Amino acid sequence: MFALVDVNNFYASCERLFEPRLEGVAVVVLSNNDGCIIARSQEAKDLGIPMGEPVHKVKDVLRRERVRVYSSNYALYGDLSGRVVSVLKRFTPYLEVYSIDESFLDLGGFTDPAAHSHDIKDTVLRWTGLPVSVGVGATKTLAKAANRIAKKDPALGGVFIMPDDPDEVLGNLNTDAIWGIGRRLAARLDRIGITTALDLKNADSKFIRARFSVVVERTVLELRGTPCLALEMTVPAQKGIMVSRGFSRRVTDYRDIEAAVATYASRAAEKLRRQGLSTNKMTISLRTSPFSPAPERYANAAGFVFPEATSDTTHMIKAARHCLKKIYKPGLPYQKAGVFLDALEDTRRIQRGLFPPPGVDPDKSRALMKAVDRINADWGRNTVRFAVTGMQRSWAMKQNRKSPCYTTRWQDLKQVGG
Repeated sequence: MFALVDVNNFYASCERLFEPRLEGVAVVVLSNNDGCIIARSQEAKDLGIPMGEPVHKVKDVLRRERVRVYSSNYALYGDLSGRVVSVLKRFTPYLEVYSIDESFLDLGGFTDPAAHSHDIKDTVLRWTGLPVSVGVGATKTLAKAANRIAKKDPALGGVFIMPDDPDEVLGNLNTDAIWGIGRRLAARLDRIGITTALDLKNADSKFIRARFSVVVERTVLELRGTPCLALEMTVPAQKGIMVSRGFSRRVTDYRDIEAAVATYASRAAEKLRRQGLSTNKMTISLRTSPFSPAPERYANAAGFVFPEATSDTTHMIKAARHCLKKIYKPGLPYQKAGVFLDALEDTRRIQRGLFPPPGVDPDKSRALMKAVDRINADWGRNTVRFAVTGMQRSWAMKQNRKSPCYTTRWQDLKQVGG
């Protein structure tokens, strides 16, 4: 028996948590550089505001309906996600964090899954302030479908248990409402007469595998109550780390682009060390807008292979600057740059060379990075940073409507007065 716990309208709910006056008010959250709508409260959905819509196309609706608009605050969302997961772990140690706002739980052995699910929902709300929906089913696919129903029907109180015979429920669900069946696949299924989840459940699994894929065949079996997808309780080893941002304006000056790339390399190095990893290879990418006139349209990338795997920011910034010089073309209006790290390995198991690279002392490198990370953790990000990352970051991502980092920055803590 699986349960899927999903925070309702997660980003919007996070913004409401410290602003109670937003309850019942339409809220939307924007993507990087405040470009598109990536999250909506239920009130915003009811207004017909589309997901992924460029904000400039709906600015009149937002103004007329007095919709509250926020920039993305990923530090806040990530911290609150961790708090929700810590609460869920009190109910069962068998848990898979599926995404920033979804977790699968194994409820096997619980005699009353409905009561347990309501307890989970109430406890998460009481301890974190975030509303969740809980769907329970014999498989992860059925639990996902049950969660969707729990969200859609307010009369259910945020919890739905998929019945032992789910045919009536599945008969009322279109195929594109099933986990893993997107619109394109649903259209292909529709052409052969499979329009509902019940139709898919009753389809011949071998025919589905031959016509589509083994993944869709597993979905058929899961709809029949046969578990094909186990909980992934251990996080798989990360294969790559990407730090990429669009600039707040078109950038032509090499020093500004160099500062941005050095900043992204620093951030990637921080992520590496936090996970106990090192990288053997770095790739730097740079491009103008794909909508620029043809003479200004440009995209390129350059790679660097380290003599030894590293997580030292100094080595990574040096490599990033080396790559940037290869791909930078003067005079072009650049829109975006990125740093990608791959060939990752556990820092504790790095294969050292017989003759270390000149000027590299692994012990001193580790001590320096540990000191930098500790200072920045205690006093805030960028308290200590490399000069090449710049002081006046006019290129930095636009976040004009960002809320305070209520739970991750001391100066943003809410103050309660008498």
